[in-house]
Amino acid sequence: MRVLIGGGSGFVGRELTRLLRDKGHEVTVISRQPGPGKITWGELESRGLPPCEGAVNLAGENLMNPLRWWNEGYKKDLFSSRIDTTKTLSQAIAASSSPPHSWVLVSGVACYKPSQTAEYTEDSEWTPFDLLSKLVKEWEASALLPENVAKTTKQVVIRPGAVLGRDGGAMKQMLLPFWLGLGGTLGSGRQPFPWIHVSDLAGIIAQALEPAADAPPALPQVFNGVAPALNTNYEFTKELGRVLRRPTILPVPGFVMNTLMGSERAVVLTQGQKVIPKRTLESGYQYTYPDLTSALKQIVGS
Repeated sequence: MRVLIGGGSGFVGRELTRLLRDKGHEVTVISRQPGPGKITWGELESRGLPPCEGAVNLAGENLMNPLRWWNEGYKKDLFSSRIDTTKTLSQAIAASSSPPHSWVLVSGVACYKPSQTAEYTEDSEWTPFDLLSKLVKEWEASALLPENVAKTTKQVVIRPGAVLGRDGGAMKQMLLPFWLGLGGTLGSGRQPFPWIHVSDLAGIIAQALEPAADAPPALPQVFNGVAPALNTNYEFTKELGRVLRRPTILPVPGFVMNTLMGSERAVVLTQGQKVIPKRTLESGYQYTYPDLTSALKQIVGS
């Protein structure tokens, strides 16, 4: 199978590329920079979709970029880097004389309203309530294919939680303070912490790229890309401290997070949602890291 990956040089993209190549698939990455095994976004727009059986979009400015202040320019980049690339890919698929059999968008769980009690499955209805949920709504809408193309191209949306892995994502910034004994709960610590190991997210995407047995449904199939374990920030903090053999006694108050990161962005860490991967489990996907202990031991190498 030939797979085209937007944002393939990022943290999740590298893991997905490795997995697909290990399975014998051919991968082309859409990137801002040209190079071997790559095409640029400009080339995709001018030349159209290269021959492929599957397409994925993972492109987008990092929400947790510690080097960027939370301001209007950054917010604009968060939207345009996701929506513009998704539109470019979906339009190229729609215009292709031989579109791929699968089109996968990876968005996020920010569409579900933070709550310590509500539980969300892929069937939960939602409406935008803040900046990030508005982003998810526009992002997913920009991936929709015209009706005639959707008859043959399966549309899939995967909504991951915090993606954990050794060489990027949420863990990259957390490990140093924890190693130094400065790790602690964020805000109250009682908030749910939906998470997934990067290799499981890559596995769920790879499964979604497989051709459909029957004619695809008209609307995208949604899969929650989270581990089946329902954990709180407190449980995550304590388990990471235990695996690293470091104390976790310095909580970070919510107002400090809001000041450092901007309240619209800090909400991802200080509040959370109980997200259940109901359809992901029903699909038969077998998690390699279904619980925090196995995931964190792999990441910190203990």
